[in-house]
Amino acid sequence: MPTDSFSTTSDSPIAPAQDCFNIIPDDNGELAKVTKALYIGTGGDVVVRASRADTDVVFRNVPSGYILDIRASAVRANGTTATDLIGLA
Repeated sequence: MPTDSFSTTSDSPIAPAQDCFNIIPDDNGELAKVTKALYIGTGGDVVVRASRADTDVVFRNVPSGYILDIRASAVRANGTTATDLIGLA
């Protein structure tokens, strides 16, 4: 295992992600972890539920390769046209 010079520092929402995971949009489920951001591999619309929100919102025309800074608890299939989504946590 490589040495991590920052292993004893505390994590925060603005610190770099310490984990990443593939996201499969789901109309009913939540993500396993709340994200710090979403990486949009192939651009399009992204329907998300923010971690403290009660409703979903649509981010329209998010470009490929963009990092969307949002603490998301869910990414919905209905309305999401972007693909290759990665959660940064």
